[in-house]
Amino acid sequence: MAAAGRLDGVSPGAVGRDVVTPLDLPDAEHSDYANTSWAIAQLQRAHAQPLFLALGLRKPHPLFEVPRPYFDLHLLARIELPLVNDRDRDDLPRGGLRMAGTTEEHDEIVRAGKWSELVRAYLAATSFADAQLGRLLDALAASRYRDNTMIVLWSDHGWHLGEKQHWHKFTLWEESTRAPLLWVVPGLTRPGGVCARPVDFTHIYPTLCDLAGLPRPAHVEGLSIRPLLAEPAAACDTPAVMTYKFGNHAVRSERWRYIRYEDGGEELYDHDADPREWTNLAGEPRFAVVKAEHARWLPAVNRPAVATAGAAPKQTKAGRKK
Repeated sequence: MAAAGRLDGVSPGAVGRDVVTPLDLPDAEHSDYANTSWAIAQLQRAHAQPLFLALGLRKPHPLFEVPRPYFDLHLLARIELPLVNDRDRDDLPRGGLRMAGTTEEHDEIVRAGKWSELVRAYLAATSFADAQLGRLLDALAASRYRDNTMIVLWSDHGWHLGEKQHWHKFTLWEESTRAPLLWVVPGLTRPGGVCARPVDFTHIYPTLCDLAGLPRPAHVEGLSIRPLLAEPAAACDTPAVMTYKFGNHAVRSERWRYIRYEDGGEELYDHDADPREWTNLAGEPRFAVVKAEHARWLPAVNRPAVATAGAAPKQTKAGRKK
C-alpha cells in the first residue's frame, strides 16, 4: 500500500519535474473516495434539522496520481494539447510577467516530451473526481432528500496546462480564473440550463441566503443570482471580479477581460475575437472607453489581512466596489 500522503497528493515534487504514472491501487484507498463515502453516509441517515452537507475533493489538484482505470479513459495518442503562441508574452505589462513567472517550467516540460503525459494525467484526475461526484449524486437520488435538496458545485480556480506558456494557477488570465459553477434548485432550475453570464463566487453565499429565506449579513458582498437560476438568459450587467494578491484584479464581462495590476499595468482581451487572450489591446486608444467601463468595477478598497498572534500577515481578496 502506498503512503497516505501520496494518495492525498502531497508527495514531494512539482508538475513538470515528475513523470506522473497511474496508481495500481483501488479507489477506496484514496482520501477523496473516503470523504465521499462519509458524505454518502450522511445522506443515508435521518436528520431532525435541515441538512447542510459540504464535501471537498482534492483532485484534480496535483499531484495527478489516481488509479489506473482513470488513465485508461484517456488514450495518450489522442490527447489534444493547448495551442500556444510563442510570442504571446511580448505585449504583457511588467505586472503580468511578474505574476506569471518565467516560461522555464513549460520549456522543460516540452523538452522532456512530457506535455501530453501531464495533460492526460490531469484529465485522469478530473475523471476520478467526477466519479466521486457521481457516487454522491447517485446516493442523493436514492435518499429521502432527493426532492428537496439544493446542489451547488464549484471549484476554487482554473488551471493552466501550458496555455500562455504557463502551468499551475497564479494568474488573472482566463484559464486560472475560469471555474465550474453548477446549481440544482428544486422548483427553480431546469435540467440542461446553461447560463453565459459571467459571475464570481462572491455571489454564492448571498444566493444561498436568498434561496433559503435567510437574511444576508450586512458585511457580505456579492449579489443573489436567483434570477439567472430561474432564467439563464435573463439580463445581468454585473461582471465577474477576480483578485490575486494585493492590488491585482481582473474584470470579466461577456465579451471582455480587463486586468489591472498593482503597479498600474493593464491587459485587455476581446474574447469574441481572441478567446485565447493572445493580443493585449490595453495600449490601443480606441479601447479607452471599454477599459473605463470595466475599471469602474474594480474594488474600491484593498485590504491586507490582519496578522494573528505568531503569524505573518497575508494578503486577502479586496473588497468589492458597491
